[in-house]
Amino acid sequence: MVHELSRQDARRIAVRAQLLDAERPTDLLEVARRLAVVQVDLTAAVAPSADLVFWSRLGTAYSPDDLDDAVAGQRLVELQGYLRPGEDLALFRAAMDSWPGEGEVPAYRQSVAEWVEDNKGCRLDILETLRADGPLPVRDLPDTCDRPWRSSGWNNNRNVRMLVEIMEARGEVAVAGREGRDRLWDLAERIYPDGPAVPVEEAEAVRNRRRLEALGIARAKTTETPGEPNSVGPVGEEAVVEGVRGRWRVDPAQLDRLGEPFRGRTALLSPLDRLVFDRKRMVDLFDFDYQLEMYKPAARRRWGYFALPVLRGDQLVGKVDATADHERGVLRVDAVHDDVGLSRTAREEVDREIAALADWLGLEVARS
Repeated sequence: MVHELSRQDARRIAVRAQLLDAERPTDLLEVARRLAVVQVDLTAAVAPSADLVFWSRLGTAYSPDDLDDAVAGQRLVELQGYLRPGEDLALFRAAMDSWPGEGEVPAYRQSVAEWVEDNKGCRLDILETLRADGPLPVRDLPDTCDRPWRSSGWNNNRNVRMLVEIMEARGEVAVAGREGRDRLWDLAERIYPDGPAVPVEEAEAVRNRRRLEALGIARAKTTETPGEPNSVGPVGEEAVVEGVRGRWRVDPAQLDRLGEPFRGRTALLSPLDRLVFDRKRMVDLFDFDYQLEMYKPAARRRWGYFALPVLRGDQLVGKVDATADHERGVLRVDAVHDDVGLSRTAREEVDREIAALADWLGLEVARS
């Protein structure tokens, strides 16, 4: 059976799955398990992205100290740039053990494996150093590579950084915490929870199912991003969305909820929030025009350096261009970009969310 959904149905499925409807959760770990992954990005134009993601769901019940405690207690772990529930590490162990992969390995990954083998001495030096003195930042790890990392981009000659990230994929080292913006690395055996590995194929199926539960609706195959796919494979049930080309996969639990009244709310989102992170899905379902512009020259920005998408009900309705200035004690709001012609009531709701964000940050709102 292929389910036929309106765009509104699809949007409401996505919003509910991401815990952004009116019924707020109350527990940090509940949110983390439901979302499956929360991207780590320390850009603090407003607040680090993970903090914004949790605040958007939990509101005043969220404190960054709670997140620090969850990471310190290994209830949440950082892997490949994402925070994940500690118990989910079992879904990665088999792939770590078999790195660079079973069967026919893509040429690029095979070349990386050869580079790692050529630098076996440095890898062992890093492990020895961490065993004696870890956790440590990359800058304090020895670079005894025999063959440097070569690329035409940002990572050229960043030998230790690249090697450590590959060692993370191999399950040898893990992120133990942060020192400012720097990751602290330690032996994975000291960080990851104990437990058996789930076989690779079974683990992939479970991760696809967890991803679909978190997103509500997604493509079986779509454009991918590093660290965490946007695709969900064949899990869930098949659907078409009115006015949108192609087929979708939908979480059966969310299909069952379509008969329930939908109660939405107004929320300010991180630009890296999973509701908007897959930009193609965002356009297909929400018809929302948005890009993260922090990497653009200032003169070419339309909405701002780290503009926050605005969700109202089941629609993305605008962006808030805001900057936290802790030195002056203000959340500076340079613009509220209105994409849909917000009513007076809607504008008041957005203003209340801006005030709530400022209060959570311990700042006063200052408008340009």
